Amino acid sequence: MSKGFKQRLSYRLTRDTVLVAMALGLVLNVIQITLDYFSAKESMEKEIHALIDISNSPASQIAYNIDVRLAEELLDGLLRHPATIDARITDNDNETMAAASKSSPVSSYRWVSDLLFGPDRVFRQELQVPQLEDLPLGHLIVTIDTYHYGAQFLQRAGYTLISGLLKSLILSAALLAIFYLVLTRPMLNVISALSQVQASTPEKVRLPIPANHREDEIGTMVGIINQHLETIDSSLAQLRHAESAMKNYSTQLEQEVADRTREISEKNEALQRGNRALVKAKEDAVRRARARANFLASMSHEIRTPLNGVLGMLGLALEGELDPAQRNRMEIALNAGESLLGLLNDILDISKVEAGKLSLENIPFSVRHLIEECATLHAQQARRKQILLVTEVDPDLPENFLGDPTRVRQVLNNLLSNAIKFTDEGSVRIRAAYSGGSLRIDVVDTGIGMSKEGLHRIFSPFSQADVDTTRLYGGTGLGLTLCRQLVERMHGQILVDSREGSGTHFTVTLPLPIHETSGAQDLPRVDPRLKDIGIAMAIPADNPYRSAIEAQLRKWGIPIRGASRDPDGILLALASAEDKETLEFANDWQGPGVILADATGTLPPGRANHQLLSLPLRRDELLRCLGLAAGLVHSDDQHAHRAETIDQNAAEPSLSILLVEDNQVNQLVATSLLKKLGHRADPAENGLKALQALENNHYDLVLMDCQMPVMDGYEATQRIRQNPQWQQLPIIAVTANVMQGDREDCLASGMNDYITKPYKREELRAVIERWRPSDSAEVSGR
Repeated sequence: MSKGFKQRLSYRLTRDTVLVAMALGLVLNVIQITLDYFSAKESMEKEIHALIDISNSPASQIAYNIDVRLAEELLDGLLRHPATIDARITDNDNETMAAASKSSPVSSYRWVSDLLFGPDRVFRQELQVPQLEDLPLGHLIVTIDTYHYGAQFLQRAGYTLISGLLKSLILSAALLAIFYLVLTRPMLNVISALSQVQASTPEKVRLPIPANHREDEIGTMVGIINQHLETIDSSLAQLRHAESAMKNYSTQLEQEVADRTREISEKNEALQRGNRALVKAKEDAVRRARARANFLASMSHEIRTPLNGVLGMLGLALEGELDPAQRNRMEIALNAGESLLGLLNDILDISKVEAGKLSLENIPFSVRHLIEECATLHAQQARRKQILLVTEVDPDLPENFLGDPTRVRQVLNNLLSNAIKFTDEGSVRIRAAYSGGSLRIDVVDTGIGMSKEGLHRIFSPFSQADVDTTRLYGGTGLGLTLCRQLVERMHGQILVDSREGSGTHFTVTLPLPIHETSGAQDLPRVDPRLKDIGIAMAIPADNPYRSAIEAQLRKWGIPIRGASRDPDGILLALASAEDKETLEFANDWQGPGVILADATGTLPPGRANHQLLSLPLRRDELLRCLGLAAGLVHSDDQHAHRAETIDQNAAEPSLSILLVEDNQVNQLVATSLLKKLGHRADPAENGLKALQALENNHYDLVLMDCQMPVMDGYEATQRIRQNPQWQQLPIIAVTANVMQGDREDCLASGMNDYITKPYKREELRAVIERWRPSDSAEVSGR
């Protein structure tokens, strides 16, 4: 059968129909064979039972009469049945009276019969005579070979399957002929006519409709094809018309393309000229920014150097003996200088932020200690205005965060300074809490507030909420601008809510991560005995300080009771120098001790068992006062420890320090501070003279200014480190901390540490003690 014939529709229809018919016939044949199988089994059972029923009466008479000859004749008669292979009569004791048997037939198909019907069947019939039904005579046992019935069944099944196959083949041939005559041949005629249609002239051909097929599907198909040929005629006419129109427009389109190409070329040239201008403008802007940064660094150094000298000299003058009027004038000058320095720092910080040159640290620090430090710093300013400064730090606040403590302190100091400045009565509250991975700090005051218009421009540089604000309170309007820029650089958010006459609420949110090592080991240890003693609270319930103190005491698990109900606890009372009643009540207290919370700073040292707790609240100070008041820590021990520390510091030998500083005023300030700290200082005007001084003398430590003529501090440090004898010599950078990277540049050049101007005694003491040589002999060998 050729491949083309197999692809014809008639063949495929015949094939599919025959396959379905054969499958259906096969299923029906299987059903018929199955029914025949059960019928054959039933017929076998009936036939054998009929044979036994016929032989039952003679066998019973034979068994009754015990006639062996008749028994053998009966059994031989049973063996004449083609299926019987064994027949026997037994008595009541199962003893054989007579028996007859023959061999089973052998056939290659026997295994199929045995599988369907079993190899043999045994039938047993009890023998009885009608007159003696209760008398058992024995049994008639007949064994038949099922192959006789199985062979008949297999023969019928084979006939059934073969006849079904032949019927399917005859049906296939008939269907194939019918489909070819009725379907395939007319379709071939249509295909032959359709193949004569030329692609160039399809409109000249129409397909004939086959005879006897005008009303059926083939006639319908041919009619539809002829309709499509007519549609093709119309489409070809339209296509030729369109082709003619395209030819007409081709010249016009080519001209338009040429015009557009010329316009694009001109625009590209203009764009390239613009790009070159932008590149040049960018290079000019970078050069201007670099020049502005250099000018900023230079002017900062030039302005801060004499200003640091002025502040240093004023600080030295205030340490001398002055009459009250002179001291007052000096303090006014010092405050004015510090205000000027703060203003300069704000301007420089804003410039650094806008220039993208502000660097942020990422070091562990305690937000709680930072807030307490800032609150303590501004406490005196609040006391002068007779307003309450309250810290409400969440007791569950993590101990350490990772971030820039300097910038957080700068933001908090600006917000506190503004809140106190614009509050004439009431309170200023600082709240801190941590949740959802963010630190939230709120500064709330009861001051003059702001209007809606003021809220819109409060963060703009050199502007304040209202014109009257500047006239009444002063200020430059740079603090809040710097706060917003610093908070945004730390990826945080600062919000403000205010109404005129109702105070202002600033909220700062910073996404600071918790330091990994922050845990229970950083928490202060609370003596368990304090939980047994308890606190007798004598601070009014509506006092702003009470809630913060109570929250911290509850965090420690220390019980709080009223002073009138707990005479055996530690008295915690809020008092001032004018509050005689509270002081007398404290003097008469019979409990373990007394803690007087002082918000005014006017309380003098009291009795031995009275502890002064300065407000705003500091957690460690509260715990220290609790220990002293309860007698768990003795003040003598603290004084002895301080005295021992002072003696140890005093016992430390003085150092020989090389001061490298080009400004004579700063030299004088630093030299005076170092002498008061017990050290000897030799000045050097620049790095070159510092190298000469190190060649001629031995020094234990070098204070190195960074910006100097002839040779600056960076080059001088690198030259010092090149000498093996000075590899371990401590070099401390002294700079104004103005531009980004100052600290990194100092450490990269080989300096060991970093302090900022103006010179401060405690900062100098700390850095000198930190880098004091542990062995003078080792120092001498350098």
